[in-house]
Amino acid sequence: MGTASRRRFLSALVSAGLALLPRSLRAQAGVFLSVEAAPRAVFPEGTSFERQVVSASDQLRAALMAELGQTRPSLWESEYVMFTVQRDSRVLGQAVIVEEIGKHRPITFVVGVRPDGGVQDVALMVYREPYGGEVRNPRFLAQYRGKDLTAPLLPFRDIRNITGATLSAEAIGRGVRKALALLKVLARTQGAAQ
Repeated sequence: MGTASRRRFLSALVSAGLALLPRSLRAQAGVFLSVEAAPRAVFPEGTSFERQVVSASDQLRAALMAELGQTRPSLWESEYVMFTVQRDSRVLGQAVIVEEIGKHRPITFVVGVRPDGGVQDVALMVYREPYGGEVRNPRFLAQYRGKDLTAPLLPFRDIRNITGATLSAEAIGRGVRKALALLKVLARTQGAAQ
């Protein structure tokens, strides 16, 4: 067998091996949801999605930091895109788009929060890392349902970790807590303004 034949054989073998890998392991980075589709991903029963953009002032960041306690965001958005989700004029909750740094790059996701302050659901919108994308798995994200700001949302504490994706799992936990704190701070300031 000549050198060219060996290369073709090895190339075919590697290609066949890659084709046998689960799809989730073949492609890690990607865009999975648009901003417009994000609120429906966490509130599929919603019929009305009212968009709101909140500027992240220094005062808002300070209030968020006070609410977050030990949790320190790795990234501060310049503004937060939020949606009030309704079904037949009944408010189902809020959907907040947040970003946190995974290992090297930002992870963008949407957090659905019920009126009682508990997490409805979490969905990945954009994943930019070449590995660790298993955090997109619905089974992993389901762990956040029902959690609130009192939960640590940390791997090995109240969130099952994914081998090879610990930093991404930590980032999602930070982002969920940031979304919960944001809604709590906004509710408090809107209540004080009335």
